[in-house]
This record gives sequence, C-alpha cells and structure tokens, in this order.
Amino acid sequence: MHIHDQELFDLISTESKRQKDTITLIPSENYCSREVLDAVGSILTNKYAEGYPKRRYYNGTSVIDQVEQLAIDRAKKLFGVPHVNVQPYSGSPANSAIYMALMQQGDTLMGLKLSGGGHLTHGHSVTFSGKYFRAVQYDVEKDGSIDLEKVSDLALQEKPKIIVVGTTAYPLIFDWKKWREIADAVGAVLVADISHIVGLVIGGVHPSPVPYVDVIMTTTHKTLRGPRGAMILVTDRGLSKDPDMGEKIDKAVFPGLQGGPHENVVAGIAVALQEAGTKEFRAYAEQIVKNAKALASTLTARGMNLVTGGTQNHLIVCDLRSYEKSGSEVANALEEIGIIVNKNSIPHDSASPFKPSGIRLGTPAVTSRGMKEKEMEIIGNTIVSLILSHNCAIISPVVHQLCTQFPIPLSYD
Repeated sequence: MHIHDQELFDLISTESKRQKDTITLIPSENYCSREVLDAVGSILTNKYAEGYPKRRYYNGTSVIDQVEQLAIDRAKKLFGVPHVNVQPYSGSPANSAIYMALMQQGDTLMGLKLSGGGHLTHGHSVTFSGKYFRAVQYDVEKDGSIDLEKVSDLALQEKPKIIVVGTTAYPLIFDWKKWREIADAVGAVLVADISHIVGLVIGGVHPSPVPYVDVIMTTTHKTLRGPRGAMILVTDRGLSKDPDMGEKIDKAVFPGLQGGPHENVVAGIAVALQEAGTKEFRAYAEQIVKNAKALASTLTARGMNLVTGGTQNHLIVCDLRSYEKSGSEVANALEEIGIIVNKNSIPHDSASPFKPSGIRLGTPAVTSRGMKEKEMEIIGNTIVSLILSHNCAIISPVVHQLCTQFPIPLSYD
C-alpha cells in the first residue's frame, strides 16, 4: 500500500528548490549523481546484514555480499591499498573505530586543535576522543600554517600512540613524508583523515598519503561526491607494522561500535568510487583547485585577508576582522542573497565560536555545477561588495543568473 506523504514531499521539494536557487560554497557539501541517489534509495535498505561478506549473522545476504565486496574492491583498486572497510556510518564513527582498534583507554592521541582547523574527533575535550584518550594537540601558526618542527618537538615530548593528520579548514597541502618521519621518530601509528581532500587525492591534485601512512579515514560525501558515509583504508605500510591491523579495525567497526551496515549507502559508495575512477573526475578535481585559487585571487585583489594568504586546495578561510563584522553576520547576509557559506574561526581567534571572526568557502559544489574561473571572479566580487555595502537588492540578481546558467547536475524533482 502506498501512502503519499504530502507534508514531507513539500519539504523535500522546498529543499530541492533551495539547492537549485542558491550557490553552495560550503567546502564539505556537494551534489551526488542521480545514480548515487538511486542506489541509496534502493531496496537494499530493506536488508539486515550484520557482519562482513561471507561472514553474516543473517541469511539471505548473498547479493548483499556482492554489493559490499564490489565497493571494497573498487576502493582497493582506486587507492592502491590492501584492506578497506566501507561500513562506517560517517566520519566520526570511523575515527572512533580506528582509535578503539589501535589504542587503549588513556593512550595518547595527537591531532590538530579545533580552533586551528582540526576536527572534533581529533582529540577535542567535548568528544570521546578527548575524554577516553589522553589528547595532546598541535596548533597552527599566526599565518595559519602548521610548523612541522614544533609538531615534531611535541611528538617527541608526548610520545603519542596515534598521530592523526587531517583538517576541516586548512588551505595548504600536506607533506606526508615529513609526517611519516615524525611518526617514526616516536613509533606512532600515522592516520590520515582525508575526508575533505579525498577527491583531490584521487584526482591527482593533492599528494596521496597512501605510501606514507598506516591508516586512512575518509568520508564519502564531500569531494568524492558520494552518499553520506565513510571508509577506513589500511595501507601496505600499516599491515607491515601490524598484520592484524585490518582485522582489528573491522572488529572495532562491528561489533565494536555499529550494528547492521547501511548497505544502500554502501551501494552508493560503490557508484561514487566507479565515477571517481574516470578521466572526467580527474578533470573535475583539477577544476576544483583552479576555481579555489581564482576565488582566492579575486578576494585578495578586493582587499580581503585570507588565512595562509590564499589556498592550495579546495577551500578558503576569510579573516573578517578588518570589516568589524563577525562570521555569523556575514554568513547570514550572504544567505539572504543566495550564497551559502559557513562561519568559521580563524587561527587563534579571540571571538566566540558562535560569532567567530571568519567564514569558510569552498569550490567543490560550484565546480560540480560547471562553473569555472570566470564565475569565481563574479562570486568573489559579489561577496566583497555585499560585505562593503550590504545592499541585497542590487546584488541578488547576480546569484539568480548564475544558478540559472549553471543548474545542479541532476534533477531532484
């Protein structure tokens, strides 16, 4: 029996219109393909499949086994790693599983401070990562960069069990070789959280951590353009360090932290991985970085101060202190004209996280819409003009024209 839920349908339609009619510059948001949406909305959601392929606790999983194995095999091939787990529900549970697998309660975890662009699960005190482990955190310098000599000194002093390298608001490229040297000096497991840059790594526009790290965690819904999920990859180096590392992580995911996997999402991940292996995806990744640099150059030319002076990847952090406006004020004003960004702290920000001194911009979603450097110049000038004048009536048509000219790359109707 089919019951049409008009109330919910109307809400989805309204959100569809919002996505079509606004420019998304939040660097962790993107548009997945119709094929990914079809997989996530498929009947695979009906099946319980606790366990792993050929090791399930339920019958009737022969097809599910093939779906999950397909995702695993595609990830292994795409990244060049020997072990992959595609079951984590999202990035935070995936990081939890890595820590649970490879550390004991009270062991030392080393990661980047949240205020410096790190993630909550990299040792922040309000999360499990800061409550159940002894968290020590490195920071960025005044210019927003990470001083690896200071990181090395901290590691030698604190002797962490795990060093996690990954950020949510860091515009520079990681030197994985130097991070490896730091980890080796103290015998630490090196974990790369590449949730933000995974598409850039696959596309060849950011160095791959695979030859240097032991474990990789990535979400699948940012620059990878997949569904909301995550993967844990164990490298050859990781298995050389501990042959049981993959098995330990699998047990930490299930039954350690999760129950039945969301096999409809796993199917969506498989689709996204296939798409990411194409030459079209490589061109897309290259354009993300070109667009980010063009947007940064436009903002700088208009007098805006950017953390680290610009960007080497897909995102930009703008310092708004010279305008005497908070990130919240600017983000809300931009939303009024249809440009969606997020408020963000700047390095060593003295302002409240609820009213920080910056905003964070990124180009994955606008690049998915087909926009290029010319459009980044228009968007950058629009942002600065609004901050200076706050005249929504004059600026709003610009956003409408761009959204009409560059529709999102599939129908949500």
